[in-house]
Amino acid sequence: MTAEPTIVVDADACPVKREIVEAARARGVPVLMVASHDHRLQQEAGVEIMQVDRSDQSVDLYIANRVRRGDIVVTQDFGLATIALARGAVALSPRGEQYHDRNIDYLMERRHALAKRRRGGGRTKGPRAMTDEDRYRFQQKLTKVLESRQENGEP
Repeated sequence: MTAEPTIVVDADACPVKREIVEAARARGVPVLMVASHDHRLQQEAGVEIMQVDRSDQSVDLYIANRVRRGDIVVTQDFGLATIALARGAVALSPRGEQYHDRNIDYLMERRHALAKRRRGGGRTKGPRAMTDEDRYRFQQKLTKVLESRQENGEP
């Protein structure tokens, strides 16, 4: 018997926590929010909270060791998304982009190039501000993934 799929959230800087909880609650899907001790999360029904060490990669390592086939991982971290995909999970960005084998290599290469530029003294723009449209797009994508899995009897 396999455990029920879970929405696993890289919650330190996740701007769509409320949207995740609402979509999960409507479909009876459990949520695991993982954050460092620097971020306080509100306990609520259907949501398990795991607080981890403050070190740089503690949240990512916890999720990488916990994620299973069929889970849905919400993260802005391309490296963590790559691990989730390799484990058979669905990986979504908080803006509603689904990471998959066709786009993750490009995203990782772009991240590397920008980091290399910054190390060389160059400047790069940060991510644009989160908009209501981004939140709506995320909520639509998460709902679509959850409904598709329920309709197809997938984990």
